[in-house]
Amino acid sequence: MGDYDFNSTSQNISYAGLSSTRFILHVVIYIIIAAGFLSVLVSIYAVFSLVRKDNTAPIYVINLLLADLIQLCSITVRQSTAHIIRQTFFYLYFFGLLAGVGFMVCISLERYLVIRWPLWYRFRRTIKISLMVCVVVWSLPLVLLLPVYFWGDTYVALTTFGHCLLLPFPLLIFSLVGTLKALSAASRVPPDEKRRIVATLVLVLIIYTLLFLPSIIYFLAKNTSAGFLDDLSFTMVQLNPIADSFLYVLLRKGAVDKVLASVCCCRMESNDISRSTELVNSKCSAVI
Repeated sequence: MGDYDFNSTSQNISYAGLSSTRFILHVVIYIIIAAGFLSVLVSIYAVFSLVRKDNTAPIYVINLLLADLIQLCSITVRQSTAHIIRQTFFYLYFFGLLAGVGFMVCISLERYLVIRWPLWYRFRRTIKISLMVCVVVWSLPLVLLLPVYFWGDTYVALTTFGHCLLLPFPLLIFSLVGTLKALSAASRVPPDEKRRIVATLVLVLIIYTLLFLPSIIYFLAKNTSAGFLDDLSFTMVQLNPIADSFLYVLLRKGAVDKVLASVCCCRMESNDISRSTELVNSKCSAVI
């Protein structure tokens, strides 16, 4: 009887700890929703103002932000609806997520082509080709998710999501490594453009590694039980729209130079402070 009471008490404590942890994660998700809507809407406004100013449309960035909006709307609906509707919006969320991943890959490959074959890219890049690529990127998640949705098997769904999210990794690594190798030979590309391209590719790979890798590991581990790791990995993925807004900032001209200038100013100020401190200390020691 005593053993039974002890076990039940320990189970109640563990359940209470798990429920409190999930409550904290739910609060974090609502914060992500609010910050995500704000950052994505501001980025969309900035993109369209850029289009009106320069008459150039960053098509892949616009589609990436639209995919982020689909993710945020799906997350919002899933937090406050019935189970059936939540399940539908769960697949809608992954539709936006996979489409966003596709456009991240498009942005990375586009940056690689600018460095590796600048002339070919300049003459081959047309609005028609970009729109055709966008249609393909939006269509692939539908082709992948519709059979899984009607199949209704959680095990198959998780495995499919894991493999779909794992596939872009080699392309992102190839884009970054190929760009770094081709930088020295890209004499026609201005230095500020080179810095902006490298910063964009590095940020894309960092975002994908930090935010998507936990979910990939969880999905491919074939663990269908809902626990803390499930909630944590899914929460990390939901930070993706906010991270994409930072990606748009790097795509703007002059953004990397401003960041580097601010970093250099901070270093110069710290060096001046350290030098002045050393000078004061030397004077004090001389007086003593």
